[in-house]
Amino acid sequence: MKKRILCAAMASVMVLSLAACAGGAEETTAAETAAAETTAAETTAADAPVQDADASAEAEDESEAGTSEASGEESQGGTFIVGFDQDFPPMGFIGDDGEFTGFDLELAQEVASRLGREFVPQPIAWDSKDMELESGNIDCIWNGFTMTGREDDYTWTEPYMENTQVFVVAADSGIESQADLAGKVVECQVDSSAEAALQAVPDLTATFAQLLTTADYNTAFMDLEQGAVDAIAMDVIVAGYQIQQRNADFVILEDTLSAEEYGVGFKKGNTELRDQVQAALEEMAADGTLTEISEKWFGEDVTTIGK
Repeated sequence: MKKRILCAAMASVMVLSLAACAGGAEETTAAETAAAETTAAETTAADAPVQDADASAEAEDESEAGTSEASGEESQGGTFIVGFDQDFPPMGFIGDDGEFTGFDLELAQEVASRLGREFVPQPIAWDSKDMELESGNIDCIWNGFTMTGREDDYTWTEPYMENTQVFVVAADSGIESQADLAGKVVECQVDSSAEAALQAVPDLTATFAQLLTTADYNTAFMDLEQGAVDAIAMDVIVAGYQIQQRNADFVILEDTLSAEEYGVGFKKGNTELRDQVQAALEEMAADGTLTEISEKWFGEDVTTIGK
């Protein structure tokens, strides 16, 4: 009996011992697992900033690449905004179809095409042209723009055609020379080359009954037709076109005010765009495009580039 009790007691002790060992093993395994998880979490947390930094750097590189690509596209394309007087045919005006057209605008459109730029004709008030150019609203002034007397005010292309300032009168007016303008009312466009030419000859203008200015030459011709003025001072190229289109009984006096040249004017210092436009014009002169466009508008080649 004692032997059985002793065996039972020993068995109990062994069970308890095994249970304790098992519990210790489980605790050890749990502790090791927790430690491993903690180490893994710490490692992940330590790696996170590095991964974030790598991702940030990669995103920055992609952004810079995109910016560089966009910049490259802009340098190869973009727009070419040309400022012009929409009431100055045949250089720039509104056609019968309601679209902007004209000799200068057709030249500018061809240049834009060769430069890979979108052509944007932008009508402006002629007396606001400098403000439009300085503010960046337009890239250039291209509209029978006289270089003479303005050489230092803009960055210019080479002259592409010649022009003179003349007087237009009614054929039956009896006015045959500048001397006959004494006591007459003369009109010109405000801030135009004709106005500048008249200001340079005060002895002549002093003989006029009155010297008027108007916003555009379409208005000036209506004034001449109605007898409100006796003569218009203006560009000979534009005068000839207006007389032909109106089929009016007007004549151009042989006496001229001044000789001048047309060029494309850019904001002072913008030599990069000027050089691109100049190169395109020279290319157009060489392949006959300038001659073709000139003959379309004037019946002859009036351009001077490459001549």
